[in-house]
Amino acid sequence: MRDLIVFGEDFGGLPSSTQHLITRLAQYRKVLWVNSIGLRQPKWTTQDIKRAALKLMGKGKSGYQTSKQLPSNITVVNLRTIPAPSSMFARQAAKMMLCRQLKPLIKRLKLNNPILWSSLPTAADLCGHLGESAVVYYCGDDFASLAGVDHQTVAEHESKLIEKADLIFAASSKLVSKFPQAKTHYVPHGVDTQLFSTPTARASDLPDPCHKIAGFYGSLSNWLDYEMIEKVCRTNSDWQFVFIGPIELTSNPLPKLNNVHYLGPRPHHELPSYSQHWDVSLLPFLANDQIAACSPLKLLEYLAAKSKVISTPFPALTPYSEHVDVVTDADGFSLALARIATTASPNRSVSEMSINRNSWDERSQQVQHMLESL
Repeated sequence: MRDLIVFGEDFGGLPSSTQHLITRLAQYRKVLWVNSIGLRQPKWTTQDIKRAALKLMGKGKSGYQTSKQLPSNITVVNLRTIPAPSSMFARQAAKMMLCRQLKPLIKRLKLNNPILWSSLPTAADLCGHLGESAVVYYCGDDFASLAGVDHQTVAEHESKLIEKADLIFAASSKLVSKFPQAKTHYVPHGVDTQLFSTPTARASDLPDPCHKIAGFYGSLSNWLDYEMIEKVCRTNSDWQFVFIGPIELTSNPLPKLNNVHYLGPRPHHELPSYSQHWDVSLLPFLANDQIAACSPLKLLEYLAAKSKVISTPFPALTPYSEHVDVVTDADGFSLALARIATTASPNRSVSEMSINRNSWDERSQQVQHMLESL
């Protein structure tokens, strides 16, 4: 079984799709996980200067705590690097820095005929320089529309990575259409069925259960429709609205209302103690290119938790639309909340069998078979 050299985001306790897949693939092989090498050059802000300094010192940002120990056959490293190098000189310097640090590690770990797996286009310059037997590009986002990215630089890196890749996995049908069809496979996001479907105790910091509660967890970034969120929260003062996750904007974008509760980030393994116990889960996305190409992890997690869901429309929602209240504006959200508040209608959740077919275990088996064919 061939081992893996993985370039992904910083390994932490709020796992990305790459982490879900790789931790399962690690059952069969050793993995060298390289924490994020960046998708943009730092700006002259305190946060960016600190982050760049950490990268140059070979340190990653701290992740959230998980309930699980890191598997013994996964080695996570932080490398000194230049984030998202654009000039030819910077790209060569970054490649030399990374190779000088990685090659001794690969030798020490005795990786067997490793496959280079990259979830970041900026690893493209390393292809062919680490003794890898094949290259896999796992694309979970449309980097051309992703906020906080040096789009031109990342596009140049991605073009090279597409050319070098022997196999491409894409998380949405829109992403599949971007790549050469002969080597591209559709691998949508999955769900940790055991975590989200196993009943768990109610989180102690949820609002009083005598109120109806609508909840959202995920990054508070620019893909949410905050104007619509404020209208819905103001119109539905009898509901309590709970938001969980890191703020990725310069300030808290949520409305300052008595019925709006921002609880901050929570560890991934604690999320079912919220989603299983609030009355409805929310997906209030903007209609933009990023959402059109996304396959949000939280959709299947909400459904596995047997939560009712209200969502704005986006392509990846289509297979599950019969299980979701799909709305297009604040009025539609309010009508859906009123139906939930005044009727005892059963949850239209997907069956356990359907959820299991979309589990990360099933996805990793699919990926495993394709890796064996390389």
